[in-house]
Formats: sequence, C-alpha cells, structure tokens
Amino acid sequence: MIENGTSDDPVRRWRASAGDPASVLLDGFHPLKHALRFGGDVRQVLTSDKAALLALAGELADDLTGTLDALAEQVPLAALRTLLPKVHPTGVAALAVRPDAEANLARLRAAPRPSPVVLLENPRNLGNIGAVVRLAAGFGATGVVTTGSLDPWHPNAVRGSAGLHFASAVERLTLPELPPGPLYALDPEGADIRTVTFPDDAILAFGSERQGISDELRERATALVAVPMQARVSSFNLATSVAMGLFHWMSRASVAPAAAAGAAGAAGPSFSGFPLS
Repeated sequence: MIENGTSDDPVRRWRASAGDPASVLLDGFHPLKHALRFGGDVRQVLTSDKAALLALAGELADDLTGTLDALAEQVPLAALRTLLPKVHPTGVAALAVRPDAEANLARLRAAPRPSPVVLLENPRNLGNIGAVVRLAAGFGATGVVTTGSLDPWHPNAVRGSAGLHFASAVERLTLPELPPGPLYALDPEGADIRTVTFPDDAILAFGSERQGISDELRERATALVAVPMQARVSSFNLATSVAMGLFHWMSRASVAPAAAAGAAGAAGPSFSGFPLS
C-alpha cells in the first residue's frame, strides 16, 4: 500500500508512490474534487500554480478550499511534466489510494441492496467505463462491476468518470463472482423495457460495445430486456444504454425517501440540466 511520504522532495515522493498498484492517478481538478468529496484517501497533490488552484476551488468547490490548501504542493511546471503523460489544463494532479476491494465487495453484496449494480461485460473502451461510473454515481447506483481484461481503475477510466469512482463500489469480477440479485441483461431479443420493472437489488447487465452479451451471461439472466430503437439504427452507445436503464429504474422507484431526506435537511438528490462539473 501507499504510505505517507516523509521526504521533503515532493517529486521524489510522487515517483516512489506512483508505481504502486494501489495508487490511483487523479488527473485534473474535477477527479481530485470528487475523490475528496466522497472520502477518497488522497495522499499527495501537486500543482504548478497553487494560487490558481485555490482560486479555482473557491469558484467551483469552496467546501474543499481549506483541504486543498493543506494538501497541495507547488512544483515547477517542468517537474510536473516529467511525472505525467500530459499536464491537465487545470495544472493539478494527485495520487490517491484505491479503495479496499473487500469493502467494495461487501457493499456490492449487502442485502437488502438499495439500488442496482451495473455490470459491464468485457468492455473494450476505458472512456466508456469512466462514463458509466459517472452515470452510476449520478443515479445513486450501488456500484459498477466489469468483467474482462480492462482494469476499471485505469487512469483513463478514472479521468472519464471525473473521479466519481470514489462515489460507488467499482470492481472487476468474473461472472461466477457476481453479487446476488436478479440479473436483467440488455439484449435486442429481450422484452420491451417499458413492460419491465427493475427492482432495487437488480443487476443491470450490458454487453461489450461490439459483441453484446455472451452466451454465458444470457443463460444466467433472470430476464432479457430490450430498448426500442428506430429501424436501420444499429445500436446505442454503451453509456447511453446504461443511462436509459438506470433512468428506467429510477423513474419507477419510490421518491418518498429522497423527499423525506430533503425535508429533514439531509443531503438528497439535486437536479441539473447540464453535466456534473
């Protein structure tokens, strides 16, 4: 595991930690912001302009200005360029610790489960994984499970989610290791999604971008579900399909608990007509 460094040289500490398998690269302000907001263990923050970073935090995330002031270390831009494939326009990068897998698995397997788990079977695009994780966080899904060779915590996936991996449980498993719950697989041969209700403990499964779901997943499915699509349109984008599935679940779920939480002053859902910043 990554350990808090004691060296006075922030560049040396970064290099010592970056290669650790438990290390998660947060590339840019928004991944860092979300990791901090959702309890991520952020160990090091480097920026080429600390004053600009704090000004940006004051504009977009004032709740984190004090935390960033304490964590951020300024290094020359030339030094930052030696540590990253490309420096983000916000001029900041951070290293965090990947959440404990056993804790994530416990969250995925907990019963009763308050919201669905999204399953991506053998996804082929890291950006798509990140986009799905971001959607799952926005809809309040319990987590995202992937199968196949791609690591869902790859830096490109974390960048695609804007750091919202820390808002839900994200793990790579095999099909036999899936958490319990009725499995609804999106497939063109399935029942019209408008005739199906997804329970809160559902697993919503989506196949790879090219191949769709496997025969093994099809056999495991409680039901196959299809989203109506106009003739001559071949497919929906993976993240779009996931968004439709989660919205279908949310639109039929009870809103009473969220309304009650809002009335009591608790942090309930917010509503937006634009993407998360």
